[in-house]
Amino acid sequence: MTQTINRSALFNASCLALITTAFSFSIRAGILPQLGDSFGLTAEQLGFINSMWFLGFPISMILGGLFYHIVGPANIMRIAFVTHTLGILMTIYAGGYTTLLISTLFIGFGNGCTEAACNPMIADMYSGTTLNKMLNRFHMWFPGGIVLGSLVSKFMTDSGFAWQAQVWVMMIPTIAYAVLFFGKAFPKPTVEGATSVGSNIKAMFSPVFIFLFFCMALTAITEFGPQQWVGLIMSASGASPMLILALTTGVMAVGRFFAGPVVKSLGQTGVLLGGAIFAALGIFMFSTVTGPMAYLAALIFAIGVCYFWPVMVGAVAQRVPLSGALGMSIIGGVGMFSTAIFQPIIGGWIDSDRAAQAAAGLTGDALELAAGQETLMKMVSFPGILIVLFIIFFIWQRGSKPAASAAH
Repeated sequence: MTQTINRSALFNASCLALITTAFSFSIRAGILPQLGDSFGLTAEQLGFINSMWFLGFPISMILGGLFYHIVGPANIMRIAFVTHTLGILMTIYAGGYTTLLISTLFIGFGNGCTEAACNPMIADMYSGTTLNKMLNRFHMWFPGGIVLGSLVSKFMTDSGFAWQAQVWVMMIPTIAYAVLFFGKAFPKPTVEGATSVGSNIKAMFSPVFIFLFFCMALTAITEFGPQQWVGLIMSASGASPMLILALTTGVMAVGRFFAGPVVKSLGQTGVLLGGAIFAALGIFMFSTVTGPMAYLAALIFAIGVCYFWPVMVGAVAQRVPLSGALGMSIIGGVGMFSTAIFQPIIGGWIDSDRAAQAAAGLTGDALELAAGQETLMKMVSFPGILIVLFIIFFIWQRGSKPAASAAH
């Protein structure tokens, strides 16, 4: 690169932006019951509100990938700041269901801009095994931020703070990343051939990309489905839902920090297959255990989903390098779009399982626990399918070596 790039400052600012994304995820999960009570919303309606977060994400990720080489990461992050701020303020002053839908869509759009700008920017600043390490350390701050956000949410809820006060907390990392990015020089694409949208699209028609495309839809819902609904599903399990979320994401953060030697030892395909097995076991345990055992289930689940997102992004960057920034954005976008589709479906599962358990004569906490565990049992199918797919991928990619550097 011919220009002086402050890689440390850019990377730290990227991490702060991802913490904003994490806060919007965990704090919203924490206030979900309060939103339902305040506005008289059903679980299905809460699911549609959740889906706006996951819908705004892929829209901006795909747009950011398409125009990354035209507008640049700096402008994409400016858009992220504006939409994050708008979404947070609209949530705080929401008057009902419709406003919550729109405000959550704005926040999701800002989150997608963060991924669209920062993933290819990091891939342009690092290469080889360092790329895998830094992508994992960047994505470490999504679970790491969720740990902070879930603990803040639990403390503020237990202390009697209104849900609006919790949403204000999201502005802290939002302002911080804007200040740190301000005035910095950004890296140029490392492989100019990848700046052609035509070459990006052609690369995305490769069998490996198409396979990863479908796998990403399942890895994302496997990770985000149980986490987003932990407050409602686990509220009657005898364990603290927000502590379960904090434990899960804390383990994920630590695991991603040490991802370098793990990925080097097991390879991308081995990590993905192992993750699917642990995720299936963790969700199954969630659906059957209560009390302190729920924390063990959280630990196993966290080990399973820990590397899904960054390793899937890294696999695209290194195994389909000519897909460029667009390919990385598409793969992340499909993960979020899949999650958006499943949010109201999961909410519908909860409502129908509640009705079924009520018809069976259960009431109170017993009803909530039975309905939540029945919903979780349905979610086991997601990692179950992934186990089969990643066995195929492990065999298929045996002996193939990822590109040392990615094209963006």
